[in-house]
Amino acid sequence: MCGITGLFSTTIGPQRLSELGQNMTKALRHRGPDDHGEWLSQSVPLFFGHRRLSIVDLSPLGHQPMSSASGRYMLTFNGEIFNYQSLRKELEASGASFRGTSDTEVMLAAFEQWGPRVALENFVGQFAFGLWDQSERVLHIARDRFGEKPLYYSWQNGYFCFASELKALEILPRFQDVIDRSALLALAKLGYVPSPGSIFENVYKLPQASILSLSVAELSCRPQEFSPYAVKAEVRATPRLYWDLVDIANSAEKYSQRSEQEWIDHIEAGIREAVRLQMVADVPVGAFLSGGVDSSTIVAMMQQQSAQPVRTFSIGFSEKIYNEAPFAAKIARHFGTTHTEMTVTPNDCLDVIPLLPAIYDEPFADSSQIPTFLVSKLACSQVTVSLSGDAGDELFGGYLRYGWSYDLHRLALLLPRFLTKGLHSFSRTLPNHVWSVLGAMIRIGGLGSSVKDPGTKARRVAELVECRDFTDLYRKLVSLWSERVALVDNAFLFPTPLSEARLRTSFKDNRQLAMLIDQLLYLPDDILIKVDRAAMAVSLECRVPFLDHRLVQSAWEMPLNLKFKNGQTKWILRQILSKYCPRKLFERPKMGFAVPLDAWLRGPLRDWAEDLLSVHRLKQQGYFNPDTVRKEWMLHLSGKADRQYALWPVLMFEAWLANRDYRKSVSETAATMSVVTPNPV
Repeated sequence: MCGITGLFSTTIGPQRLSELGQNMTKALRHRGPDDHGEWLSQSVPLFFGHRRLSIVDLSPLGHQPMSSASGRYMLTFNGEIFNYQSLRKELEASGASFRGTSDTEVMLAAFEQWGPRVALENFVGQFAFGLWDQSERVLHIARDRFGEKPLYYSWQNGYFCFASELKALEILPRFQDVIDRSALLALAKLGYVPSPGSIFENVYKLPQASILSLSVAELSCRPQEFSPYAVKAEVRATPRLYWDLVDIANSAEKYSQRSEQEWIDHIEAGIREAVRLQMVADVPVGAFLSGGVDSSTIVAMMQQQSAQPVRTFSIGFSEKIYNEAPFAAKIARHFGTTHTEMTVTPNDCLDVIPLLPAIYDEPFADSSQIPTFLVSKLACSQVTVSLSGDAGDELFGGYLRYGWSYDLHRLALLLPRFLTKGLHSFSRTLPNHVWSVLGAMIRIGGLGSSVKDPGTKARRVAELVECRDFTDLYRKLVSLWSERVALVDNAFLFPTPLSEARLRTSFKDNRQLAMLIDQLLYLPDDILIKVDRAAMAVSLECRVPFLDHRLVQSAWEMPLNLKFKNGQTKWILRQILSKYCPRKLFERPKMGFAVPLDAWLRGPLRDWAEDLLSVHRLKQQGYFNPDTVRKEWMLHLSGKADRQYALWPVLMFEAWLANRDYRKSVSETAATMSVVTPNPV
């Protein structure tokens, strides 16, 4: 895994262009500490930079930027092509020859043989790259099918620039760092800024599964017809999809004539093959293990295909409700892995919080970012690559909200319109303290004994049952702030998959629509960003076998009743895992990867949060409505409601804003930060 940069400018000379490009590349040192490279074109004012974390072909023959055999293409590439060995054999049969053993060289041969678009369709991997075509004088930038690897780009004061992380763009002279208020509103509601936007105006994330091709003229000046939104058709100066998940999802259950056992065998074979490919590396490989179904399935497939004990890693907490470490340890003992766990204290977690603005580059507010960084730090002490069980929930229906949204929507359609409107109006007028009393009554009645903050949940239900449109209901369900709250002035919601009309049709069951929305939005812009930044902050490569696109396609083709069956989520994964592991070791309520943030905000983080949420600070900055934020903060402090999820995005933005200069250099501190001594299990 690596960091890449690119810079084009007709307004400065070659020496200055090279200096700026090198500075951009240095900002990404944490992504690639093993090697660095620069390339300056002799024909156009274009610079490529590269920071290398050596994974495959550790020799100088893997050095980047790399030129193709004919000299037509120059490539700077971040990621891994997992099927590069089979592609190499195919290309060799067509006459290609190779100097080294890297996947980068295979990519370049594929570009020469098939062209960029067809080559992309043949890659199985996680990647982002910049590719200069000397013959056509066109720059291509592209990203993998799910956005596992990041790529930002922008036109800035006579520059066109791209980079793996935002910090590499920000160091350019006269960088326009105007906060995009719509992005800020999206951050507050979702906990992240959805693609293709970023926290800054006119700076974009390249959408997943897309390629953007720009001529020299288009590099020199942003074209008037440019749009950052990916499209299927050939549109000038606009990212184009080379793979469309919506089309695949709309063809769901195409092969449902398979028997139940045939589907179990087919999905198992797909997972096994994805794991086999992603275990290929010239450096030590391990896995994150929580003890849940997803990570345990990945570890089972790894150990089955490994002659040596797989190295597995988990972290635990002293608070029992958050501690999955004992479950992970039992799974590890069963599979015979070399397991390392670390019990972290609140102070260990709190020490990470000042580093978050630098690690995540733009404001990001999924609080599981904290344990994700800590387990990455633990793993990097022994391995350079770690496999993860991420995406199992999105592909196989693991989130409880899929069932909740489905049931709530059915209820909304059954209830008379006047009643749902009345409930919604009632929910808006009833004071918070009354909802707290109702929540207490629900608990006493036994209806919500296992539900956290039942009063808030009851209010949400009253708001949601008015939604006749499922997409509207799901958008409100996943939002951290109510739409009726005045939070950010002069802001409008980004167009996202939640607002695309083509997602509203063709599904027989709205749980499919919820999973598709998550795969297009939550997975790439929350889960994968969380993992990439946390791992790369400590120079660890994280791989996600569930996102082999062939496995994803199979998951969409299988019948929905193999995901939700007998009251269980991820039914088919449970059947597969039970072949390798006794059910008693993994059948338990879902815990998630959380920290006790609600208590911390009332305790050790209170002074930090109070400073960031002060009325004076909020008024002076002019981004968030002070009255709205303070009301939520005081409600949380009172203990009458848990508002951690709504407050965390505000706190993360304020911390990011307060540390704009500091965060450009502190990510290297994260890479050398000491942690609690791990315990072999």
